[in-house]
Amino acid sequence: MGPLAILVCFSCPILVLGLLAFLNKTLRKPILRQREFNARGIRGPPYKFLFGNAREIQKMKTAAAAKPMSNLSHEIRTRLEPHLATWTEAYGKNFVFWMGPEPILVVTEPELVKVVGNNAEKVYQKLEAEGYIKKLFGDGLVTSRGEKWAKMRKLVNHAFQGDSLKSMVPAMVASTEVMLQRWEDHGGEEIEVFEEFSLFTAEVISRTAFGSSYFQGKLVFDGLAKLLQLATKHALNIQIPGLSKVYKPKDEIEAEKLEQQIRDVIIAMVTKREEMVTNGDLDSCGSDFLGLLVKARYEDDESKRISVDNVVDECKTFYLAGHETCDILLTWAMLLLSIHTDWQEEARKEVMTHFGNKTPDADGIMKLKTMTMIINETLRLYPPAFEMMRKVDKEVQLGKFRVPANTNIIISYLSLHHDPKIWGEDVHHFKPDRFSQGLAKATNNVQSVHIPFGVQGILQALCGW
Repeated sequence: MGPLAILVCFSCPILVLGLLAFLNKTLRKPILRQREFNARGIRGPPYKFLFGNAREIQKMKTAAAAKPMSNLSHEIRTRLEPHLATWTEAYGKNFVFWMGPEPILVVTEPELVKVVGNNAEKVYQKLEAEGYIKKLFGDGLVTSRGEKWAKMRKLVNHAFQGDSLKSMVPAMVASTEVMLQRWEDHGGEEIEVFEEFSLFTAEVISRTAFGSSYFQGKLVFDGLAKLLQLATKHALNIQIPGLSKVYKPKDEIEAEKLEQQIRDVIIAMVTKREEMVTNGDLDSCGSDFLGLLVKARYEDDESKRISVDNVVDECKTFYLAGHETCDILLTWAMLLLSIHTDWQEEARKEVMTHFGNKTPDADGIMKLKTMTMIINETLRLYPPAFEMMRKVDKEVQLGKFRVPANTNIIISYLSLHHDPKIWGEDVHHFKPDRFSQGLAKATNNVQSVHIPFGVQGILQALCGW
């Protein structure tokens, strides 16, 4: 027997075993799991080999995006989440669909959302971050779990508690004045407010959380924005088992470069603060977010100490989550107030009543009831975070459903925010006064159906607090 024949004899069994393993993961297991879901009363679109329902989702999203927006309707769910809207009609508020060979249980029934959100039994865990998401957030608050998450949450809470937030107001006011002056300098010409708010929120975050100017943090913002674009571009991509070990696409190589560039910039900022520590001046390294992270690097109590990787990941998380969410909130609020000029006038009257021509301060801002209602309604109609994902590692009882182990769960905020059974038939109307008696009254005491408002609240929603 020649060398080639020997090679073929050895290779064939390996190839056959590899093919069988591949088919087991991408065909046999999903079919068996779908039967299991059906037997438990959890229906959904049928699994399709290898890709699951990913291609259907992409087709529905492409078709929805191609339709003209003929009016300023706030009914955006069928445009942004057409697959969830379609399958909710077909299968009910709770159903399962497939991303590749992985099942995803969609939960939009308020009582079940509350159970998952509260997570009293500690069974609904965050998904393990992979790929572009891992490069975006690292192992920060958005992605970390267990004791590490609890430790970092406590540290972040300390950075953004009441007194800390109050101390940030003067810097926020200063950044606002710079932006308004820039608008005046336009001389009445058209202004792209989304770009303006992007500059503004970047400046505020840089000054209040990191003690730097926007230009010092620009590399971080730009790098994260590009990484976010790549993550969005590949959100529906299905990873073929084993392919990443032999082939690395151009976008993945670009993402790795961006991740390293962002890390280098943040490390430089950290090093500058740490120089104060090495000079024996721990207290002078700052009381802002970055300062508290750096101090935690030198904690005497080892259980409270964090690594430099922790610092980098938390900085990335706050840069991205704080910037993107506030930018989106401000832009939609501006659009809604420009359409509904009656509410614009009400907000203006309230501000003038509390401040007149004085500079806004933290105590006065807390008294702005109309503005709070407007923010709540803006976040309801246009939430910066559409979904929350969780995973059950073991079989659990969720309401009347027995959810199989290793099932991913999606909570669709957009579905909850646009559900007429929760908010009434005027669900797609801009009506801030629905919050006039508070969040509990507006949601019929099911507050889990609405994302908390404000910077901290948005971060809480993103981080699953």
